[in-house]
Formats: sequence, structure tokens, C-alpha cells
Amino acid sequence: MMTTDIDDDEVKRQVTQKLVEKNPGWDRHEVETVVEEEFAELAGRPVRDYLSILTERAARKRLKKAGKPAV
Repeated sequence: MMTTDIDDDEVKRQVTQKLVEKNPGWDRHEVETVVEEEFAELAGRPVRDYLSILTERAARKRLKKAGKPAV
């Protein structure tokens, strides 16, 4: 089984930064909140290797669903 040493705070910071850079009209605080919540949902799963991309996708989907235009 492959394990990866992941710094959770760094993952959340990178995902937030990436989403805000790609979607400058989104409120940074709202993005941070959504990223925190989506990360928490995914973090308890057994395979953590894809936490960053899964968190980004879930947060983007949720923000788009809330009516935020995305790039």
C-alpha cells in the first residue's frame, strides 16, 4: 500500500489559491469555507493520495451550483 505524507493545511491552501486564481470573481472567504468543508468530507477516506484534486473538484462543483460563474 502506498502512503503519501500530506500536509492538510497546505493542500487546503493550494486548492483555495488555485480556485481563486482561476475564478477571480469568487469571494476568497467563501472559497476557503467551502474548501475546508469539502476537505473534511474527503479526509476521512482510506486513500488520501488524491485529496487535493478531489477537494478542488468538489469545491468547484459546489460553488458553481451556488451560482458562482466558474472558469
